[in-house]
Amino acid sequence: MDVESFEGGFLASILTGEGQTANVGAPVALLAAKKEDVPALQAYGQALKASLSGAPTPVAAAPAPAAAAPAPAAATAATTVATTPGERVVASGYAKKLASEAGVDLTAVSGTGLGGRVVSANVIAAAGGKAAPKPLGYQSPAGAATPLGRKLAEEAGLDLKTMKGTGEFGRVTADDVLIATGKKSPIKKKAAAAAGGKPAKAPKPAPGPMPTGIKPMDGMMKAVAKNMEKTLDVPIFRVSRLITTDKFDKLYAEVKGQGVSVSALLAKAVAITLARYPILNAAYDPSGAIKYNADINVAMAVALDGGLITPTLKNADKMDLVSLGAKWRELVKKAQEKRLTPDEYTTGTFTISNLGMYGVSAFDAILPPGQGSILAIGGSLPTVVVRKDGSFAVQKQMTVTITCDHRHIYGADAAEFLRDLAELMEEDVESLLD
Repeated sequence: MDVESFEGGFLASILTGEGQTANVGAPVALLAAKKEDVPALQAYGQALKASLSGAPTPVAAAPAPAAAAPAPAAATAATTVATTPGERVVASGYAKKLASEAGVDLTAVSGTGLGGRVVSANVIAAAGGKAAPKPLGYQSPAGAATPLGRKLAEEAGLDLKTMKGTGEFGRVTADDVLIATGKKSPIKKKAAAAAGGKPAKAPKPAPGPMPTGIKPMDGMMKAVAKNMEKTLDVPIFRVSRLITTDKFDKLYAEVKGQGVSVSALLAKAVAITLARYPILNAAYDPSGAIKYNADINVAMAVALDGGLITPTLKNADKMDLVSLGAKWRELVKKAQEKRLTPDEYTTGTFTISNLGMYGVSAFDAILPPGQGSILAIGGSLPTVVVRKDGSFAVQKQMTVTITCDHRHIYGADAAEFLRDLAELMEEDVESLLD
């Protein structure tokens, strides 16, 4: 069968040849974003094919010891950390998997992740004998576009390589093409106000005609409605708590340059806390039993045009922050393009619904079917508080509300979970880097 690639680039290595078979989900080829990356990926592809076929990996493919690294590597000393002999190697799970497949010695690899962690890009570079990449944000190659943007550009006869994209990672979007063809007017920024020097907000679009009559729901809307009706049979209770976010916000400011979003940080904090409270990660079984889940899979609600979906970060407690942030961006993009597989949105064991970015102070969430808990997160707002010594201070606080299935979860369970989550976010944010 034909396999469509949703990314552009240079074909560096074919892992599954014509006429061969492969397991569902297995890689069939490697694409390089830049032409100069092709040799490194070719070397990695050879090692990967050898591991998949069961053949021994050539010893020559192993990287040279760190002591023999070229002098230019010193230029990245401020952002990379090499492991000394006998020291524990700190690496993401995916990086360890790639290293095992390619026969790369992780002790000889310099990490560019948070705290010097070895990430997948470092292993791929080491397999090809290249210097570790600088920990900069990813930028799509020239001509990269969303599927709809590419289709509209082809219809209009536009060369994508000459266009500047405004989408994620610099991709050309449908709006970019419509603006380039004159079918849509760009939103012009107003001149800075004379008093404060800040640009005025863009005007809101004029409301369209008021819809009338009966409009059938699409498949997604019907599924959401059906799931919401199922929750009426579940006895629930809710518990709320204020959490001070000053230290959490400071950590976000430090890691956002590595592609880590607030959503990824929240998922990690919740997952770590859930590991101590498996009852909140469990679900009620109609047979009169409790179904405990071996994995902590955090689902997060994403609003779409005409619907709602919950992409899932599997094993969120075990993933490092950089990998978690990258995976969340991938899932959101696939959700917006309606390319999520059922396994990517139906396997959640705990759900987070965050409306804080809309300025919502607090709200209650409806419990999803098949789960025991859902956490609703409001916005983090500056709040005047009274300290223990009686003095006043301004701190940023947010309200979180957990909704639980009362058939197997009790009020004390929810209260203790929120207490530990608050302690982690207020006093122990460094644990999110582990």
